Amino acid sequence: MALRVVISGASSGLGLALAQHYLQQGAQVAACARRADLLQNLSEQFPGQVYCYPLDVRDAAALQVAAQHFIAQAGVPDIVIANAGVSSGTLTEYAEDIHAFQQVMDINVMGVVKTFQPFIAPMRANASPVQGRPGGVLVGIASVAGFRGLPGAGAYSASKAALISYLESLRVELHGSGVSVVTLCPGYIETPMTAINPYAMPFILPVDQAARRIARVIAARKSFAVVPWQMGLVGHLLKRLPNWLYNRLLSRAKHKPRGLI
Repeated sequence: MALRVVISGASSGLGLALAQHYLQQGAQVAACARRADLLQNLSEQFPGQVYCYPLDVRDAAALQVAAQHFIAQAGVPDIVIANAGVSSGTLTEYAEDIHAFQQVMDINVMGVVKTFQPFIAPMRANASPVQGRPGGVLVGIASVAGFRGLPGAGAYSASKAALISYLESLRVELHGSGVSVVTLCPGYIETPMTAINPYAMPFILPVDQAARRIARVIAARKSFAVVPWQMGLVGHLLKRLPNWLYNRLLSRAKHKPRGLI
């Protein structure tokens, strides 16, 4: 039986690459994103496999309607990937950046909550832990940037740190239900979001390769993973640096340009 997969932010970047990966495997994909024209292009490439939902993940009502429609048409999803996210260079000293902070937090954190919420009850009901039938996988795309606060990226780092904690809470809440929660922390991936970064990006991955690696993590239902694994070592090293050394090293780092991507 073909997989049923829901992906937010599916019109470009990692979300598009993940959608294409699963579609090439014959999956039925609910593609959610703000740009209807790009979703339509994806649908035309894979006739009969794509359910297009032009929406903003900040709109809980729209996500509810999309979830109900997809479940009615295709069935309860096997995988829900909350991938939609934005990055922004932000500096707290600028009053005009307050709006950017709010947008990043609303999309990167609350957008995940709103994406997952309509699917949890149906996925739990569809599970049968006693019979060994799993109830699907909820996948949150966090980031290594959530391991420690990065200069010039206070909003993005804070949103991803909050997301990592939220996903851990959700994983514990759903323990024993048959529904798995996977926290994925990508490093650098070749997408429009990273294209303007004015600094070196170690271990950067082509987006299609990143999608394949992430799909393997999801299939294995790993509770937490960094892709690529080398960035996990970098992230854990940064977490262990004493504050005085972290301050000295990172205060000299180049910042992402201010403004939403």
